[in-house]
Amino acid sequence: MRILVLGAGKMGLFFSDALCMQHEVGLFDTDAKKLRFAFNAVRMTSPEEVKEFNPELVINAATVKYTIDAFNMILPYISKDCILSDIASVKTGLPEFYAQAGHPFVSTHPMFGPTFANLSDLSSHFTIIISESDHLGKVFFKDLYQSLKLNIFEYTFKEHDETIAYSLSIPFVSTLVFTGVMKHQEAPGTTFKKHMAIAEGLLSEDDYLLTEILFNPHTPDQVEKICSQLNKLLDIIKNKDSAQLKEYLIESRKNIQ
Repeated sequence: MRILVLGAGKMGLFFSDALCMQHEVGLFDTDAKKLRFAFNAVRMTSPEEVKEFNPELVINAATVKYTIDAFNMILPYISKDCILSDIASVKTGLPEFYAQAGHPFVSTHPMFGPTFANLSDLSSHFTIIISESDHLGKVFFKDLYQSLKLNIFEYTFKEHDETIAYSLSIPFVSTLVFTGVMKHQEAPGTTFKKHMAIAEGLLSEDDYLLTEILFNPHTPDQVEKICSQLNKLLDIIKNKDSAQLKEYLIESRKNIQ
């Protein structure tokens, strides 16, 4: 299959590398410097080259803010039966885009990133395939994700964004709060260093990705829950209530079992 990957960032290069031995892969980015390390792929910097490549599947790995813009750039240069796909972490606006685009589509979200994941072993990581996607697209990505040993789940667009608000917004916000009160430590403890590593990884991510995760319409409800728990814990600490703290710790341990 001829597959066009849009965007030569971390995930774009990952998909290009993962597919280039079994498929004819083209990698498109308007910044030619990002294409320097592309392996076994046709490198493209202009939409006219996309027309010549004539892809059968497009995998949009552009930054979340530019996902729809990247699609619109190449739409005039691909055939009507070309399958469109995205890997966006927030699906806001994409159902409406696909409804008017006039192409078969498949939307997925590999829930790992090159910052934290060991890309040679993804068996402990997860991916979501959107249930409204077209059948052939779903079959392709199920086969791909199974070959990568990812754990696959199928959600609707709405269920996906609700899940992401919980699974990403909570750790993102908690980490940002940690960095917000941080000061330099001459002799940091083990737990502090682990939190620091998470914070450094998070803040190395693209600002637009962080923005889209935090501006997910379902995120405020999750942040309210964090605030509620912080207020509850603060009251326990201020009152030095050992009995309440014990109950809080018991409940916390139950939540992570």
